[in-house]
Amino acid sequence: MATCTASSIADALRSAAQVITEHRDELVRLDREIGDGDHGENMKRGFTAMVSKLDSTELATPGAVLKLAASTLISTVGGAAGPLYGTAFLRAAAAVGDAAELDAALVAKALQAALEGVVARGKAVVGDKTMVDALTPAVAAAESVAEAGGDVASVLSAAAEAADQGAESTVPLVARKGRASYLGERSAGHLDPGARSTALLLRTFAGSAR
Repeated sequence: MATCTASSIADALRSAAQVITEHRDELVRLDREIGDGDHGENMKRGFTAMVSKLDSTELATPGAVLKLAASTLISTVGGAAGPLYGTAFLRAAAAVGDAAELDAALVAKALQAALEGVVARGKAVVGDKTMVDALTPAVAAAESVAEAGGDVASVLSAAAEAADQGAESTVPLVARKGRASYLGERSAGHLDPGARSTALLLRTFAGSAR
């Protein structure tokens, strides 16, 4: 895929909703181990609501689609995930502005803006055992491929691969943010559910861009 349109981004989000639904129980289990167990259900509810809005609304630009995703997640996803993912999509929407299509550079820019939004909202850094551990290497990989002249598909593929590795890197970490941090050393040995959902979303977006 050379560029992303409003339609292709909406389709990617519909695919993401399906993947989140398929992994709902896994995310619940991961969150139950170190949190309050609601991450899977919250994400499923948010992405299901997003699809409903996408199916009833025709949006002209990628930025408008990303903004709709943001507002839906903020209003429907409980816990920390709603504000974090909502802010990520909102910052991404602002980064791409009114562009009719997103090329590889704009996709990388959107991902960078999403990361900055998550960091600003959650105050987490790499190593805190959060979604930032998946998103930070994903953004670095995306920017590297975009700067090297890669297309949208290769940018998102690199981001997804890095996010998978970043998510796995949370397993041995002791949580320093969120409810998991209450467990202290007992949080080590578990995959962070937010990092896992971040990796799932990026893997889905990469698949949609092929």
